Amino acid sequence: MTDLPILEGRGLRKAFGGVMAVAAVGLQAYPGEIVGLIGPNGAGKTTMFNLISGVHTLDAGEILFGGRPIHGLPPHRIAALGLVRTFQNLQVFGSMTVLENVMVGCHMRSRAGFLAAGLRLGWAKAEECRTRERGLGLLQRVGLASRAEDLASNLPFGQQRLLEIVRALAAEPRLLMLDEPGAGLTQEEKARLGELIREIQQEGVTVLLVEHDVDMVMGLAYRVYVLDYGQLIAQGTPQEVQADSRVIEAYLGAGWGQEDPAPGPSVGSG
Repeated sequence: MTDLPILEGRGLRKAFGGVMAVAAVGLQAYPGEIVGLIGPNGAGKTTMFNLISGVHTLDAGEILFGGRPIHGLPPHRIAALGLVRTFQNLQVFGSMTVLENVMVGCHMRSRAGFLAAGLRLGWAKAEECRTRERGLGLLQRVGLASRAEDLASNLPFGQQRLLEIVRALAAEPRLLMLDEPGAGLTQEEKARLGELIREIQQEGVTVLLVEHDVDMVMGLAYRVYVLDYGQLIAQGTPQEVQADSRVIEAYLGAGWGQEDPAPGPSVGSG
């Protein structure tokens, strides 16, 4: 990890009507980290994701990615810089094939526009072939290559979750934001998801993770931020956060800590 964060939010503030969804929150993620963002429902986690990815505009504060301000940029410009996200509600293109879904992510880095592709120019056709091969390789990685020509809507829910992550990886992110990727998954599927997130991090991609499965977050994250009613109530290593009385009261519950807490990864591992 370097001394400079790849992502930094300073004094982020967002209100909807009279409700303060995010109140002067700061956040940092350093290259090669997995950073967790947790809290009860309505704490402001998804609003934070929407602010960082440009879906919502800031009321106050600033967001830096790679040292440059990105607040005020539209989502597609932010994604083109290498900050790519998934969504809490599954968003695959059900009427497209599994491979076509991944190729949508690949096309973010392609040079061929609609005109070149439509005219079937030689270089555009070659790029399309490379995109297809890359998409198949990504699907092979998560065991979905055999379903490449199936409609995405025909995949089981857990495989659609994997497909959404693979599509995001196809865009070659520098930082990948995962919003509730474990929602609706079985324990076996969550275990594979955790392995995939660790693999992504080991390849040098920074991961910002919102997830209600506390054990998963604590086992993966280098550092954890905890929100409650839009306010940052704690931050630190998984061990520090799990021992914080404010976090126990607001989110983890009074019974938390009676068993050994999740240890979290050793800093610098992977």
